[in-house]
Amino acid sequence: MFSKILIANRGEIALRVIRACQEMGIATVAVHSTADSDAMHVRMADESVCIGPNSSTESYLSVPRIIAACEITGAEAVHPGYGFLSENAAFSQTLADHGIAFIGPTAETIRIMGDKITAKDTMKKLGVPCVPGSAGGVPDYEIALKVANEIGYPIIIKATAGGGGRGMKVAQNDAELEVAFRTARSEAKAAFGNDEVYMEKYLQRPRHIEIQVFGDGKGRAVHLGERDCSLQRRHQKVFEEAPGPIITPEQRARIGKVCADAVGAINYIGAGTIEFLFEDGEFYFIEMNTRLQVEHPVTEAIFGVDLVREQIRVAAGLPMDFVQEDLKINGHAIEVRINAEKLPNFSPCPGKITQYHAPGGLGVRMDSALYDGYKIPPYYDSLIGKLIVHGRDRPEALARLNRALGEMIIDGVETTAPLFHALLEEPDIQSGNYSIHWLEKWLAAKFGG
Repeated sequence: MFSKILIANRGEIALRVIRACQEMGIATVAVHSTADSDAMHVRMADESVCIGPNSSTESYLSVPRIIAACEITGAEAVHPGYGFLSENAAFSQTLADHGIAFIGPTAETIRIMGDKITAKDTMKKLGVPCVPGSAGGVPDYEIALKVANEIGYPIIIKATAGGGGRGMKVAQNDAELEVAFRTARSEAKAAFGNDEVYMEKYLQRPRHIEIQVFGDGKGRAVHLGERDCSLQRRHQKVFEEAPGPIITPEQRARIGKVCADAVGAINYIGAGTIEFLFEDGEFYFIEMNTRLQVEHPVTEAIFGVDLVREQIRVAAGLPMDFVQEDLKINGHAIEVRINAEKLPNFSPCPGKITQYHAPGGLGVRMDSALYDGYKIPPYYDSLIGKLIVHGRDRPEALARLNRALGEMIIDGVETTAPLFHALLEEPDIQSGNYSIHWLEKWLAAKFGG
């Protein structure tokens, strides 16, 4: 087992990893920018190293500085959290070259799954169902037109190297295709330095269902059910729950086994998530995230598993602490993302926290790096907390979420908490009757945009 781990991240996820390490008796190293010198993860770690100025490019994304921090402190392994360098194959490989363990999959696995065309081709070969679409990248409009007419409208154009909704455009007919195609390529080039795009059938009212998988790197893998992440704004998740409100035990077992078999076949190591669109009882692969997800706590709640602890164990060469037969769903869990954003435009709202009170009680978990007097810097993601609730069933979880939201106090900045108060009053949310388009339509109707 490792004796010291460096956490190459910040905020609540850095705290999450530090807490797991503390329970395992592992010393921790926090890295931080100058803007985060007073951050909670810096205060809670055993050691801390400033790795650069405010800009993430010169600090949290600087591989040489993180390597140097490992060498200075003697850290044997790096946990990347999510975001930043968590899915950077070159980072994983560089750590390996320096004899430092990367707590995550191999560089080759990250590379394969990081390219969406290669990932889709790999998953097809492993028996994972995929959305009908182009065989690979679409180089020009004429080929795009041919593909669109083969698979049928509506279609969606996506950046091969994309993420976060950038480089995505929908076309309903030939007239819309040319503009959508050229715009998607332009956005992809600007965002990722790569203008390659591919095309898929655009489903009408799909759910976003993701399967949590876990492998030991030696061919053994399990699934930990699904999460429904369909409530999204601009392809960004805001509300996640497990199990999915409309997924049957038979559907869960079927797709779960397919996913576990697939990641076992590629000797996947650690936590990963295989994401699908789900419509009319069918699953369609869209991408794999080769890291811990923001929404991993809802899976932990219903299975009683510490995913970060397991990540560390298998990275150290130890076996998984469970087999598929051990994993039984207990109750229902929901997570809402609390962002420092001003509604209704969701504009970032950094500033000083004048009062903070985390909700508590049975079945309530608040993952946050906030404290009274903390100054939220303007340089990073606006996520400042995740409120997770667990109940015996979905109605109890919804009631517990409503109660916890009412108890939570975050003063000094605007947050997205009022959004969830409003959503919990909606019959569709109460019944679980929503798709990936539901939230944006609701926001447009309520706020006109």
